[in-house]
Formats: sequence, C-alpha cells, structure tokens
Amino acid sequence: MNSIVYIICLLILPGLSTLDKGQQKMKDLQGAWKSEVGVIIFTGNYFAYAEFNAESREFKGTLGGSWSIKDNLLKQLLEFNTFDNTTVGQNFNEIYDLSDDRLTIDNQLFMRIDNGSPGKLNGAWLFAGRKQDGELTTRDTDHPRKTMKILSGKRFQWIAYNTETGEFFGTGGGTYTTIGAKYTENIDFFSRDNTRIGASLSFDFELIDGLWHHQGLNSRGEPMYEIWSKR
Repeated sequence: MNSIVYIICLLILPGLSTLDKGQQKMKDLQGAWKSEVGVIIFTGNYFAYAEFNAESREFKGTLGGSWSIKDNLLKQLLEFNTFDNTTVGQNFNEIYDLSDDRLTIDNQLFMRIDNGSPGKLNGAWLFAGRKQDGELTTRDTDHPRKTMKILSGKRFQWIAYNTETGEFFGTGGGTYTTIGAKYTENIDFFSRDNTRIGASLSFDFELIDGLWHHQGLNSRGEPMYEIWSKR
C-alpha cells in the first residue's frame, strides 16, 4: 500500500510543483513598477498599465485586465485597451524577465516601486454601490460596464470601461496612502481633465465585511459615499 501511495505521489507532485512555481512567480511580480513612460500595477489576478507624462499633464493611454504566469510567459486577458480597443477580450502572451527589482516586458524596462505594501487597500476593487440621503444603492459587479480601482502598496489607478463593447469612459491615478482611517490620493494623471493633476484628495475609509467603504468630498467638492467590492 505504501509503495502505491509513493508512486501516486511521484505522478502528482510534478504538476503541483509547476503550479507552485507559477503562483510564486505571480507573487514575485505583485506591486507597482515604473518605466520611462508609464506605470504598471500587478495585484491578485488583475493588472493595469498607464502611460502618461505628469510634467506635461499628458495622458497617453492605458490597458489592463486579468493575468497569470506560465513558464516565462506573462499571460494577459485584456478588459480595456485605449491603444486598440479591438483587442478587448483577447489573450496575449509576452516574454518577461525578472531580476531583483528590475522587470523587463517586451523589451521595456520597469523598476519596482513597491511590493504591495504598505497600503491597506492593496488589490483590485469594483464599484459596488453608493449611499445617498442615508439610502444604500448597490449594483451588479458582474455587469460588463465596470468601474475598477486597482491599488498596489503605494500606487492606484481607477478605470471605467465596458468589457462587452470595448468602450472606455475614463481613468486616473497616482500615489496613495492609508494612515489610520484616512485614505489620501495624489493625482498624477487624469484622462478627462488634466487640471486635476497635482491635486490631493483625502477620504475616510473603513473595511466592513470585506467591503471598502469610502466617503468624503469628490474632486468637485461634492459629498460622496462609495462602496467597493474586491475582485
């Protein structure tokens, strides 16, 4: 009986080893990375990449979706792509190389910004509802029209898009901090209105039953109370 168990383990373990290696490689990429032209955030199973120039206030484009690692390939399923929205819903494989804090993807060099810490909101979140006049209104996060906010330990990006039509509605991002119950965004790029670049917005936040409750004044000075659900 022991010999049979041993043989079964020999047959199964190589597959488990491959799975473990893939998961470890994904852990190694978690966080935010900066190149000369943009920033990419990997968190959980989702990523977002944005090209922008903070000095000239120019937003150039963004793409992202879900991702995984197999062998030395970075596998991507795009949910949005302003460079070419015909690629939404398609899979792409890119060779990558990781050496310490240097990441090369398709001959583009990125340097590590963070590894997913110290921010308390590291992850990909979908807009799930809001509270107005004391009344909570929720929305279906499985709907193709999505607003996603993806955060590493220090960087954030929000994106509004439609996975069914490939439509893109807007994005913005920059750095963030979570100190106590205060969440503060510092905006580096904004596709809709570059006059907001350089602004800092602070909000009260709380995690309740796995949901991110987010309240304060928006960039127009209007009160808001949003709820976000982790993907």
